[in-house]
Amino acid sequence: MTLLIEMMKTEFITDEEIYRRVILEAVSSAQEFLWLGTSDLKDLHVHKGKQMVPFLEVLSNLVERGVAIRMLHAKEPGQAFRQDFDRYPNLITGMERILCPRVHFKTVVVDGKIAYSGSANLTGAGMGAKSGNRRNFESGFITTDPQLVGRIMEQFDLIWMGKRCVKCQRKDFCTDYKDLMLI
Repeated sequence: MTLLIEMMKTEFITDEEIYRRVILEAVSSAQEFLWLGTSDLKDLHVHKGKQMVPFLEVLSNLVERGVAIRMLHAKEPGQAFRQDFDRYPNLITGMERILCPRVHFKTVVVDGKIAYSGSANLTGAGMGAKSGNRRNFESGFITTDPQLVGRIMEQFDLIWMGKRCVKCQRKDFCTDYKDLMLI
């Protein structure tokens, strides 16, 4: 991780800072695991050198490096995301995904050491590299505080492990519910 991330405890970040600090710095520094939670999931492009590439390429590169990726999202992504996803076949087995219609938080956890929690969905307008006049107005916190990172991970993990499914009352809309109940 960069020195800036290592020194940080908790900071309030907005708009382009979310893209730079979370997507470009934190996500790219993942060594062991990356957890992504989002309500909306769309085609997101990011800077890679002088090019713009699908965020899925970044995730594919992390999978190639042995980083375990988990993604919770509330609805199926759009067609453009699906087309990009198909370009990275290692994501089929290298990235675990659970669709949960109740997920509305936006969370990124890197190696259990750094976490983002805020308003930005995993979309171009939310977290992406769009220009200032095409971005959503977003805000959140990025932290290396072990207690905060732990609480963010706990919320993610409770949903991931299906602990909240029994009382959810949205089971009829959840495609992964039956699989979770087998755990």
